[in-house]
Amino acid sequence: MPMVRRMRYSLKPEITISNRKLFVFASPAYSGTWQSCSKRRDCFASLAMITLSAGWRHFFLIVAVLSLIIITPSDVFASVTVQDFRGQRITLKKPAERIVCLIESALSGLYMLGAEKSVVGVSTNVYQGSVYPYYADMDQRIKNKSIPAPGNWDFVNMESVIALRPDLVIIWADQKESIKALEDRGISVYGVFITRKEDVYKEMIDFGILTGTRARAEELVSFAKREIERFRKRILSVPDLHRPAVYYMWAQGNLETSCGDSTVNDLIELAGGRNVCASIAKEHAVVKLENILAWNPDVIVMWYNERKDPTDILNDNQWRTVKAIKNRRVHEFPEVFLCDLWTLKFHFAVKMVAKWSHPNLFRDIDMEAEKRVMMKKLYRREIRLL
Repeated sequence: MPMVRRMRYSLKPEITISNRKLFVFASPAYSGTWQSCSKRRDCFASLAMITLSAGWRHFFLIVAVLSLIIITPSDVFASVTVQDFRGQRITLKKPAERIVCLIESALSGLYMLGAEKSVVGVSTNVYQGSVYPYYADMDQRIKNKSIPAPGNWDFVNMESVIALRPDLVIIWADQKESIKALEDRGISVYGVFITRKEDVYKEMIDFGILTGTRARAEELVSFAKREIERFRKRILSVPDLHRPAVYYMWAQGNLETSCGDSTVNDLIELAGGRNVCASIAKEHAVVKLENILAWNPDVIVMWYNERKDPTDILNDNQWRTVKAIKNRRVHEFPEVFLCDLWTLKFHFAVKMVAKWSHPNLFRDIDMEAEKRVMMKKLYRREIRLL
């Protein structure tokens, strides 16, 4: 907030700007105490009075200061600081203006914040598979494939990243060699590692701080929490014994799953189910078919799989004794962009699993309507693909 100081014994106006606050020391004729001005018109009034008392000798000095007030926003030079998932403190002199984002889910968050114009590099994954049409619908640059893609989760072209002159690179925290190479060159790096829903919220708030859109980030996190709570209230009425056992199947293979201490475990519990392998503290696990037969899940939830669908599992003779197969309760998430567990769209996945787990309890819920409301809220636009 600009400040005008009227000082009794100053002989002429002296003007300094410190910590984005304006200080004016006036002549003896205009004396008094500290005076603050929270609005620009108040500053103009105060400085006009100083001009009268100082005389025309200092007119041009006063005009210069008024120009600074007009063209310089109060927070334009404000530094921003966050702590990433490595525990590393990241400080930028000002909100990021050139971001290389090598994680597709993180890029989705930047688009939610309206910070996409700051993106100068993306992951190669953005131009592949089912997510590309959604980004192409939102950004002409991606539609034209004109934003460089210098890497992804397993490879980074260091020369290409550096050539983009980023003030921030967003990358998985376990890409340690790439992170070191970038930081050795003085480039700020935000490392991501998401294992729980709280991590999704933290990432979003951090991105809001780093891009100068914190208010928007907080608004969206609150929205996601409210939506989860809306469903959770109904589930509270379901006794533990009536909560179905759920097996989650990744697309990499029928025996690849997520157990305790994972976003998947959060997902299943919030949806009113019980993860069959919750007692195993692994974010990603490869289990044996014997384990699944012993767990005997009531519901099987498949991550989006371009090679398989529920029919393939229902017709697999090895799984025929499982309750979920007998009762035909095998479900598959839609394409990744709509229910990414590492974004605020996590809450839409919770809703789907809740409806699959408790169909009678959520019979009145129209998932198509829920999807459209979510996408409009998160991206502030109608996406034509829906």
